[in-house]
Amino acid sequence: MTDERFVVGVTGASGIPIAVRTVEELAEHGAVHAVVTEAAESVMAYESGSREARMDRLRRASTTLYGESEVGAPIASGSYDTDGMVIVPASMNTVSAVATGRADSLVTRAADVTLKERRQLVIVPRETPLSQLHLENLAKLAEMGVDVVPPVLGFYFDPQEPADFVDHVVGKILERFDIDHDCYDTWDPS
Repeated sequence: MTDERFVVGVTGASGIPIAVRTVEELAEHGAVHAVVTEAAESVMAYESGSREARMDRLRRASTTLYGESEVGAPIASGSYDTDGMVIVPASMNTVSAVATGRADSLVTRAADVTLKERRQLVIVPRETPLSQLHLENLAKLAEMGVDVVPPVLGFYFDPQEPADFVDHVVGKILERFDIDHDCYDTWDPS
């Protein structure tokens, strides 16, 4: 493990398996401070696998696991140096809050700090179809330098099972932080 520190916000949108794998992969490269919202915990109960099993995996992989109301956590301060943050999955409520500077939870406060300190921020939005308002908020974030990484299915790497699609998205997230990975095979037309 290196001295790198990452923040991962897990919000109430479908895509919890992507969040869990992201935390596990980032943990191989540094300390992970994860924040799980109440809505995310609710979604966990509806996606494959149990809520308890997913929370256990997040606890094991995270250096620290916070609830959304713990706004006094170190990651809520710009003086706590990190290598960046990813919000995965990012609900449209969270996207809207970050785009408008509404820092009323630990996830949105940590994102606000990440932006003001000009650190890497990655948003993995989970909604389809996207309304004009969703697109405007995502465009506003992109204009601020945020990497918007929708969990789009790729087929060029010959996926065999759903976990392959999850790993593909996780690889795309890791690339935003310049982290080498073996989550998927890169495009090779030969």
